[in-house]
Amino acid sequence: MAFQNTNITSKKYKKLSIQVSLSGFSFCCFDTLNNTITSFNEVEFTPTQKGSKIEELYSDAFKKHPELKETYDDITVIHSNNLSTFVPVALFDENYLGSYLQYNTKVFETDFFTYDQISNYEMNTVYIPYVNINNFLIDQVGSFDYKHANSILIEKILEASKNNDDKKMVVNFNPDHFELIVVQNQKLLLFNSFEYQTPEDFLYYLLFTAEQLSLNPESFHLELLGTITKNDPFYAIAYKYIRNVTFLDVSRLQEKNSYSTAQNQKHYILFQS
Repeated sequence: MAFQNTNITSKKYKKLSIQVSLSGFSFCCFDTLNNTITSFNEVEFTPTQKGSKIEELYSDAFKKHPELKETYDDITVIHSNNLSTFVPVALFDENYLGSYLQYNTKVFETDFFTYDQISNYEMNTVYIPYVNINNFLIDQVGSFDYKHANSILIEKILEASKNNDDKKMVVNFNPDHFELIVVQNQKLLLFNSFEYQTPEDFLYYLLFTAEQLSLNPESFHLELLGTITKNDPFYAIAYKYIRNVTFLDVSRLQEKNSYSTAQNQKHYILFQS
């Protein structure tokens, strides 16, 4: 999906990606000639700020980062929320977007629905974007394309599963929630998002999903990315009950930037955009 304006600029060979949420945003700048990330920043809103209007929080943050005021050839905005679902192309009708979401989230007639095409895998991501953030950004940066974070995540996970006939579970771990994905040779078997409070909550959802898909904890592979680390109690409990636990390999992604393995895992979606 795109927001357009009429500005025409000379080629800068620079691209800006901004990943937005209600708790903050992150952004990175790409050198499109060399396909590398040249800068990166993260803004987290504090609990005391969260009573303010979201547009005001974004406005204050934008004033502190001059990179956001520069000129770019392309700008991508990535919406991060759990207001999304995947629909096979064979079952998709653009006129009924809201009906696909009503089974896993509370929707209202006033909600704005849109979708991303994931053409290589014959499915679409139907979701509710942050309209107020989009409106703020169009005033700040002009024209941009926008998509859902899960569209990027699923496409990259499916690409990485090519020619692997084993079922694999991937977890994208975030504060307060995580996405759980099961794939098999470029087929999406399951996608869900879970909220958690304790390591036991986390383990319950992993093992329950494994049981539903007949995955043996002694043999299936669990790959982790996001904010989870080896020193984390959430990692420790998963490692205790699931034999094959590893972190998703981000070495190829790291070739395009100078950031640590942990940063590439945490910002996997943004850096892939």
